[in-house]
Amino acid sequence: MPKSVATLIPADFEPLCGQTFTLSTGQDDVVLQLKEVRHLGNALREGGAFSLEYRSGPGPFIPQGTYPITHSALGRLEMFIVPLGPKDGENRYEIIFT
Repeated sequence: MPKSVATLIPADFEPLCGQTFTLSTGQDDVVLQLKEVRHLGNALREGGAFSLEYRSGPGPFIPQGTYPITHSALGRLEMFIVPLGPKDGENRYEIIFT
């Protein structure tokens, strides 16, 4: 059964670093690679606050917003993603859980 965004913890993502996720814009699918899971400190959420950094190939940025993001281990999750800018020829994005 897929997890809920409200119950996700860093340990759900840490073994998935380097793996691909699929973000659906409603028109296109964008392949994202999870690059980093960062612990951000205390929060009401079990495991504390954390962020995920994703990268995609060069091209236009996905606008900031909530999108369905799919991974075989986690299922389909609606998550709010923020573009960070280009780095090393890739587009960077972040999702923060507090």
